[in-house]
Amino acid sequence: MEMIKGVGIGLRYQHFQEFIEHKPDVPWLEVHTENFLNKHSTSSKYLATIRQNYQISAHCVGMSLGSADVTCPVREQHLQKINKTLDWLQPSLVSDHLSWSACDGVHYLPDLLPIPYTEEAFDVVTQNINRSQDILQRQILVENPSSYLGFVDSTITEWDFLADVSQVTGCGLLLDVNNIFVSAHNHNFDAIAYLNSLPADAVKEIHLAGYSIDTIEGKEVYIDTHGQRVYGGVWQLYEQAIERFGAVPTLIEWDTDVPELSVLLEEKSKAEAIMAKVLNRQLIF
Repeated sequence: MEMIKGVGIGLRYQHFQEFIEHKPDVPWLEVHTENFLNKHSTSSKYLATIRQNYQISAHCVGMSLGSADVTCPVREQHLQKINKTLDWLQPSLVSDHLSWSACDGVHYLPDLLPIPYTEEAFDVVTQNINRSQDILQRQILVENPSSYLGFVDSTITEWDFLADVSQVTGCGLLLDVNNIFVSAHNHNFDAIAYLNSLPADAVKEIHLAGYSIDTIEGKEVYIDTHGQRVYGGVWQLYEQAIERFGAVPTLIEWDTDVPELSVLLEEKSKAEAIMAKVLNRQLIF
């Protein structure tokens, strides 16, 4: 299967018709897999048409890779539904999050909840990733989260946790640069050190998005909302990421207050310019 390249955007229903009628110049699109589990839904029919002209990355939100429920470590029924969607969608990449959202096999929460970075959690996550990859019969990418509080029980840094997870399971990494920037501010760690601690060959996709700023108990907190343009500090960190990891396929992600497609295309052009600048600089030296 041909791998995706360049800068893509997240496909949202507001833009379905534009992609079908005008076929804007975008090398690839990312979709939220769980929105297309029913192949015969109206949304899936739109996507099947769009898919004829664009490569796709399938971004999942329901694998619950951090769930510790021994009766249902990763929901096999859900994975089988994902697998059926992948069969007709034929995406170049498949990803989910370093988080959990299900427990007891019956309780499902509409959020990506954090996990402690401990040896016990590491064993749970690696088992769940291995199970997911076995059922899907392909490598998955695991995305780093944004966070606002830390667990007192955590004994491993997030970047070392992700690096070791990738090494043990063979999964790839989806590097959300905005999430690193947000968490680095909220927890006061070095974002560049985070980048430098990850295995370069494991990073297969990058996300860029916007965040909001709130004040909580007198402290300025960055909130990962995916509802604004990419901030300057995130662009700077993205340039450092391209320096380290190369021309990794990059996504402009915008989930709330979705604007006109032209706004996403403008953000795409900014990412393309940064990628080209870094690659040209590397060629010179």
